[in-house]
Amino acid sequence: SCVGLRNLLQGLSYSVKYYSKHSYLQTGCIYSKIKPKQCCILDCSGSTCTHRTLPPGSILPWRCFSCKEGTKIPSKRKQNASITTSDLSYKNLLKSEQENWNDISARYKAMTERIKEKLEELHNKYMFNLGSPRIRFGENVYFEENGCIFLSKADDGEENGDILFSTEDLGFSDTFVQRIRISPDQRYMAINLKNENSEEATCIVMKLGNFPVVEKVIPSVFSFEWAANDVLYYTSQKNLKCQNVFMTTFTNQKHTKLVYTEQDARFFVDVYCTKDRRFLTINSNSKTTSEVWLVDCRHPFKSPALVQARTKGVIYHIEHRNDELYILTTYGEPAEYKLMKAPVAASGMENWQLVYALEKKTKLVDLEMFSDHCIMFLKNAGHLYLNVISFVSHSVQSIKLPTWACEFELESQPEHTTSTCYFQLTSPVHPPKRFAYSFKENNLIEQAVQEVPIITNCHTTRLLAKSKDETLVPITVFHNMNSKELRRKPLLVHVYGAYGIDLNMSFKEDKLMLIEEGWILAYCHVRGGGELGLSWHKDGCRHNKLKGLHDLKACITLLHELGFSQPKYTALAAASAGGVLAGALCNTAPELIRAMVLQAPFVDVLNTMMKTHLPLTIEEQEEWGNPLADEKCMKYIKSYCPYQNIKPQCYPSVFITAYENDQRVPLAGVLRYVQKLRKAALDHASRTSEKGNWIPNIILDIQASGSHCDSSWEDSLKE
Repeated sequence: SCVGLRNLLQGLSYSVKYYSKHSYLQTGCIYSKIKPKQCCILDCSGSTCTHRTLPPGSILPWRCFSCKEGTKIPSKRKQNASITTSDLSYKNLLKSEQENWNDISARYKAMTERIKEKLEELHNKYMFNLGSPRIRFGENVYFEENGCIFLSKADDGEENGDILFSTEDLGFSDTFVQRIRISPDQRYMAINLKNENSEEATCIVMKLGNFPVVEKVIPSVFSFEWAANDVLYYTSQKNLKCQNVFMTTFTNQKHTKLVYTEQDARFFVDVYCTKDRRFLTINSNSKTTSEVWLVDCRHPFKSPALVQARTKGVIYHIEHRNDELYILTTYGEPAEYKLMKAPVAASGMENWQLVYALEKKTKLVDLEMFSDHCIMFLKNAGHLYLNVISFVSHSVQSIKLPTWACEFELESQPEHTTSTCYFQLTSPVHPPKRFAYSFKENNLIEQAVQEVPIITNCHTTRLLAKSKDETLVPITVFHNMNSKELRRKPLLVHVYGAYGIDLNMSFKEDKLMLIEEGWILAYCHVRGGGELGLSWHKDGCRHNKLKGLHDLKACITLLHELGFSQPKYTALAAASAGGVLAGALCNTAPELIRAMVLQAPFVDVLNTMMKTHLPLTIEEQEEWGNPLADEKCMKYIKSYCPYQNIKPQCYPSVFITAYENDQRVPLAGVLRYVQKLRKAALDHASRTSEKGNWIPNIILDIQASGSHCDSSWEDSLKE
């Protein structure tokens, strides 16, 4: 399975095939935190199946910047003067914010306990019965549980499994298993271990047998694949970048050598294997351009062969079937994804032949290759579809999936010769439900393996808001069917709008809790995201970023006009790059919302993009522009940048979560934003003497543990 295709399909700077559904700073990273610490990604490297979960600990390769009542102003309100004093040292400012948080959070202790109890109840009800990730390799079954990797026989059951690896026993108790690769002959197992406070992972190579032993420890590894029984390829990560590919062997003459180096700082490199295990691919991708090199798994020591030299604006990914390369690419007009093919021996662009092209405004979420079929997982007009392409009959069958479904979650797939494709469907308020598509029966089968209660009292509505330039912007709304007077119910609006990444609409316990308590949830699929294909992203990035802001305003306005809540009961939620549009709305139309909740928000675009010494600034220029080289670009960024446009006015209350170890959105920038926002709110309050005027709560919770997207279930629950 090319689950990693999802990342590049969503406009990422690299592909993370076979092991990660998360991309750089999408909302999924933040909003998917309410999950168990069951986060390994299993993959077999021979005639096996692949299983991936949605791990809270996925590595993200680039900086996707991925309701409390206010307090009435008394005659003399005591203010935390130290927080707004600019000459405090960073250390003292950090301490001051932490003290402020401790004081404020104590007020919500009773509410916190009630919410925590409810979330744990929902988690136990809906998530614990999903089982551990499992991969079958002949008669052997590998699975991970609580930091241990087990091996059992297919007929024995998991309770009789033997422990192959334990993070605690080997002194890695502060890490979790992120992904696993088993060598084709099952003599070796490679494991990536990740710490929640760092974005770099360590690869442990185990020699299996009666007494498994550690064969090699490789620090700072991002992706890795077995090219042969005893040949492992891997990429090294440094300062959030992956630009080197190494090959290491475990034969009698062990050695490691550098195979590939990427010279362009805009590009990110990873490795993966085609579904049939015929080739290992070295993928070098920026946010707009790709280049792929092939390693023949039958001759893993030969130099990689170039498929097609990088061409500006052309993204492509490679699969293989019957001596032909199947190429998922943006090449040609329109610049949306197409499936093409070419002979292995003549792989240049001039030989690419069209197999299938997507319809207009269709989002390709993922692609799964089989021996005689290919399945495309698609989104169109808010609905999910499967397109099944038969390479034998040269036909395409389109299957519309249940209307309640908002997100695909691909499951482990047997080897590429299988006759069935497994996946799960989910929504923010519907736990994952298992489905299978049978190639033999040519139909969709709903699996009843797990007794997961389906939420029946939640209504899903799909709307279209007319933006400033007449563009229709999709909104997905959820609310309790038993709710009366929706205008008086609280509304939580979600937005992202960057990097061509969709809003994460997988199941979250906290979303279901809000629905049960009468809230309305709205997801605004604004431009800059990827919900309507690549053009939807292009229309909302660089010099089009303000279109996303206009879309968001139109969405919230339409919701209120249709009777979904009202401004004084409306909160806006965003994460990482979503903080740009949320913060811009807060500056330009604060009257639309009462509160704003931000997690690891990117709120200082201009200053960040001016600092080329930061590890991600160069590659981010394809999303935000280059203000150093283009004065028009600088003025444009300045026109919407949240930090640059704070002014004295009546702001909504704001709650921000930030992380001390965040390498993507530095804490210093968030601290500056909070200081400036507090000062503006106080300045406005001091200049007005209207009766009932209020100062918004502007609260910053700085997490000492965790990084931009990594958090255990326990930490997420607390947060």
